[in-house]
Amino acid sequence: MALSDPSPRQHIHTRRVTCCGFRREDGLWDIEGHLTDVKTYSFHTVHRGDIEPGDPVHEMRIRLTITDDFVVKGIEAVIEKSPFHICGGIVGAFQQMIGLTIGAGWNRAIKERLAGIKGCTHLTELLGPIATTAFQTIYPVLVRERAAAAEAKSRKEPTSTERPVLLDVCHVFDSSGTFVREHWPDHYTGEPAA
Repeated sequence: MALSDPSPRQHIHTRRVTCCGFRREDGLWDIEGHLTDVKTYSFHTVHRGDIEPGDPVHEMRIRLTITDDFVVKGIEAVIEKSPFHICGGIVGAFQQMIGLTIGAGWNRAIKERLAGIKGCTHLTELLGPIATTAFQTIYPVLVRERAAAAEAKSRKEPTSTERPVLLDVCHVFDSSGTFVREHWPDHYTGEPAA
């Protein structure tokens, strides 16, 4: 379903966030995020001078290199465009994320290390969708590969008593919900079916 028709309006600003996940030949994963902020009008900045419509006010990138278990092994942050020349001086602070695990507590860890004057607001915000992209990139591939390996080994539909990674991460995967009851009955915690 699409949004309803808007009231008459004028386009002022566009923020684009693009995240991509890659599997590396060395067994690690690269998750890259790219953020741009673009205005539809020109304006003046102290450091860059006039910024014309369509020229990004902000253009920033982050690459996280992570393991199958979502542990950050490397991070690179780049500020290609910003309103101030000194913005790029903060990118080294993002090295503090090395060794952390994307999962429970990720957002708290970001705030502890990079909130306010300890980081760049825009690059810090980009770490949220990067984490989601990491999950969307890695988990389905590993599940598919593990299922194929089990299938090849047993030649029958693989079964698992391992706790599914998706269990209880959102309402669809609620351990007491319909999806879990139908697809992961060993992990269903709701009322027995009538």
